[in-house]
Amino acid sequence: MGIKQTIMLTGDNQLTGNSIGKSAGITNIKTDLMPADKLNAIHELQQQHGHVAMIGYGVNDAPALATATVGIAMGGAGTDTALETADIALMGDDLKKLPYTIDLSRKTLKIIKQNIGLAFGLKLAALALTIPGLLTLWIAIIADMGATLIVVLNSLRLIRSRF
Repeated sequence: MGIKQTIMLTGDNQLTGNSIGKSAGITNIKTDLMPADKLNAIHELQQQHGHVAMIGYGVNDAPALATATVGIAMGGAGTDTALETADIALMGDDLKKLPYTIDLSRKTLKIIKQNIGLAFGLKLAALALTIPGLLTLWIAIIADMGATLIVVLNSLRLIRSRF
């Protein structure tokens, strides 16, 4: 999915952190971290890679969630602070839904860009019809409502996205 590196930052001790990380298939594990340590790790990763996503659920994760390019809170077990700080809240505590969330986000951004292009293109066409005097009030209303309908219908394609 274009994710270059996965790192586990945890406040748990080394034995527990390594055990959980290995079971999740993560090889780069940093344990015994305080909230400031997680925040510093996010800053370092942003300097190295640019965009960084952080997944967390606790009060200790909130500063790092706020600093990350995209903060993702685990909604079921998450604290209110983590949920309010994060950009995205996964309402189930299932990390298997993360690829779906990333895919849906990418599709949404693509459709937003299409909708802006479609609406802008129709407005330009209406403006071009204004110059020779071919644009009447009714054509302008139909074009405006048509642009709205096209944008809404194009956006409805996201409903077909399934997990």
